[in-house]
Amino acid sequence: MSTSARPRRRADAERSIARIVTAAREVLSRDPDASIDDIVKAAGVGRMTLYGHFPNRAALVEAALADAIRAGEEVLSEVDLDGDARDALARLIAPSWSLVAESTRLLQAAEGLLPAARIRELHGDAANRVEDLVRRGRRQGVFRTDLPITWLVNVVHYVLNGAAEENRAGRLSAKEAPAVVSATVRSLLAPPDMR
Repeated sequence: MSTSARPRRRADAERSIARIVTAAREVLSRDPDASIDDIVKAAGVGRMTLYGHFPNRAALVEAALADAIRAGEEVLSEVDLDGDARDALARLIAPSWSLVAESTRLLQAAEGLLPAARIRELHGDAANRVEDLVRRGRRQGVFRTDLPITWLVNVVHYVLNGAAEENRAGRLSAKEAPAVVSATVRSLLAPPDMR
């Protein structure tokens, strides 16, 4: 075998992996219970090819979730978080809401297969970003100090996920959601004497 065949095979494999992961993201974002056959069909590859790269459903779902989170991090890293922590958090809410709404069903698929610790690890950068804002807001005197920071970060996460669920149920429009989430989070994080 010539050495020029190896890089081509590797490039083909990388394209195949990318197609499979993209298809898994799209299919599982519509239906967290979608079958491997649904993903194979969407990716335009065979089952053998899929299993050649991903030994089981859990590995594929983890790759799809990691890819969605990586893409989300590219968006969130562009948000201006300078200045007042309340305003920065409000600026972070709109793109965060969109990303959560897009990937809620993918996350449901992951929750059925991956350990909770692994899911938290994959979301680490997003959680750290909110935690940094909460800490800054505390220093600025605009966020409450009477509850644990990890709880407050989780509350933001719960509210985002709750809004995604309300949107899917038709009780909250995608247009209204960022303002509703932002007002809810601002109220929950405000010190008792600032309400």
